Amino acid sequence: MVDGTPGISAPMAIPEQAPTGEDTRLLRLMGALLAEADVRINGDRPWDIRLHSPQVAERAFSLGNLGLGEAYMDGSWDCQALDEFFCHLLRARIDQRVQPWRLILHALRVRLLNLQSVSRAWQVGEAHYDLGNDFYAAMLDPRMTYTCGYWANATTLAEAQEAKLELICRKLRLEPGMRVLDIGCGWGSFMGYAAERYGVECVGVTVSREQVEWASQRYAGLPLSFRLQDYRELNEPFDRIVSVGMFEHVGRRNHRVFMEVARRCLAGDGLFLLHTIGKNRRAGVPDPWVDRYIFPNGDLPSIGQIGDAVDGLFVVEDLHNFGADYDRTLMAWHANFEAAWPRFADQLGERFRRMWRYYLLSCAGAFRARNLQLWQWVLSHQGVQGGYCRPL
Repeated sequence: MVDGTPGISAPMAIPEQAPTGEDTRLLRLMGALLAEADVRINGDRPWDIRLHSPQVAERAFSLGNLGLGEAYMDGSWDCQALDEFFCHLLRARIDQRVQPWRLILHALRVRLLNLQSVSRAWQVGEAHYDLGNDFYAAMLDPRMTYTCGYWANATTLAEAQEAKLELICRKLRLEPGMRVLDIGCGWGSFMGYAAERYGVECVGVTVSREQVEWASQRYAGLPLSFRLQDYRELNEPFDRIVSVGMFEHVGRRNHRVFMEVARRCLAGDGLFLLHTIGKNRRAGVPDPWVDRYIFPNGDLPSIGQIGDAVDGLFVVEDLHNFGADYDRTLMAWHANFEAAWPRFADQLGERFRRMWRYYLLSCAGAFRARNLQLWQWVLSHQGVQGGYCRPL
């Protein structure tokens, strides 16, 4: 704790070695850039950065957010409000001013290789979603919903997540007896809600063993089937399809294949709802720190890329952006994580704590800056007769 503020580690001692001439030059350059975002080095405002090592600037300029994030994990710098720090940086587009040549290979890999192939698709399940059900239960809402909540009329995380699930069900126009496919079902929150409230039966696929085991036990009495399966293997009919927070793992080289799978599995008069985080620029590449430490092989789509993928396959009935709600969702997860941390400290260690804090709060800042979006797309085969009306 620092100054009684939850979630901030005590400052580390500045290394005894004096900064070199190059360190000093880079620190000046870093200070000038940060000033454009109204951030000060060793300032006293919540979003100001406090340096504990003179090498932070070199790491940030040579590796961008990868170097900055690793330096934070190492305890080389702190910030009382990481979320506001990143909101300031991204609103000022400082990230676009720092383009290290050492990350060219990362960008080329994303553009030239299929990093989300069938053989590689399982890596994110093992690295991220299989961290442990107890860990996620402590951070998430009671239904274990690991996607953006809908806060229009909600005051708690649980209310926001149920509001999101209700919104999806109403957008899909669910009716009792329908058979629904959930691509990337997570811990089954949508499937459980839809079966309980709308009387449907569901099949869910995921690449996480932990999720299949937990969901199968939690919803044992409902007409739900959870499969450890890659989406590309699906080839059976469903009245409705939903995919909530999974498309971010599909990858640009597989967007069209994903949509073709949905097309062949969706009934002719059916509806498909796609809920995904998105980026503002088609040319953007995945953040290298997030790729290495949080979501291996993740690749956020742009509106144009999704448009290309559905071209000639679906009619876009509705496109709904409530990305600002992800800021509030991430801050709620962070509060839960910090409150529960004493239970996991010995098992996971302080470096993990700093990594996870950096993940949640940097993402909250990105959504607050409107650098990232959250879209819900409603798609149909040939267009809903008479038109589609989004439920209020």
